[in-house]
Amino acid sequence: MSAGQIIVLVTPLFFALMALEWAVGRRRGRQPLALADAIGSLNLGLLSQTSAVFTALLRIGLYTLAWQHLALWRNDAFWTTWYGWLLALLFYDFCYYWLHRMGHEVGVLWAAHAVHHQSQHYNLSTALRQTSSGALLGWLFYLPMALAGVPPLVFVVVGLIDLLYQFWVHTEQVGRLGWFDRWFCSPSNHRVHHAVNDDYLDKNYGGILIVWDRLFGTFKDEDPQQPCVYGTRG
Repeated sequence: MSAGQIIVLVTPLFFALMALEWAVGRRRGRQPLALADAIGSLNLGLLSQTSAVFTALLRIGLYTLAWQHLALWRNDAFWTTWYGWLLALLFYDFCYYWLHRMGHEVGVLWAAHAVHHQSQHYNLSTALRQTSSGALLGWLFYLPMALAGVPPLVFVVVGLIDLLYQFWVHTEQVGRLGWFDRWFCSPSNHRVHHAVNDDYLDKNYGGILIVWDRLFGTFKDEDPQQPCVYGTRG
């Protein structure tokens, strides 16, 4: 089963969580969902999944070629142990941090990534607002994994885990989470990432772990006195 097929299978869960978010927001007297914006996000999500039929083949195919011909160490038995899977997930998340960061700092990569940030609302539908062209250059950032001998199957699975994890952090209905916020990408941390406030701009790139941002100087804590303003700058 491909990653795209798994995304399709979990889509009903995405919609169920979006409905729950809407219900919680209504109960709290806050409207978390703007219908026109949500429809726009869903359309972009559908477009990205349609294009993924082709871009995923390109991304995985190029990764497989690099793994076959450039791997410096081949030990599939290691990478398929529980600790090998865990290491591969950490490795992927590290590479994702740099892809995500460069997606904000390099013009051609931002051109692909900007669509994810253009909504002026922040809710679970925003997570579906994905690029259709990011994979064209994004695969380059995962070449270190191929060089380290991470098998293509492991690469695909941990990449899917990293992607699915990031869905739930796109909400304003979950507040601060204490110790969890210090280690992991959380709704609080990711709200900062989507904000265009001067103090928040270009911060908190981590996919699963926020530790990378703390290590490389791109972390910013959410300030209750400075509400996030979403969208992109002109």
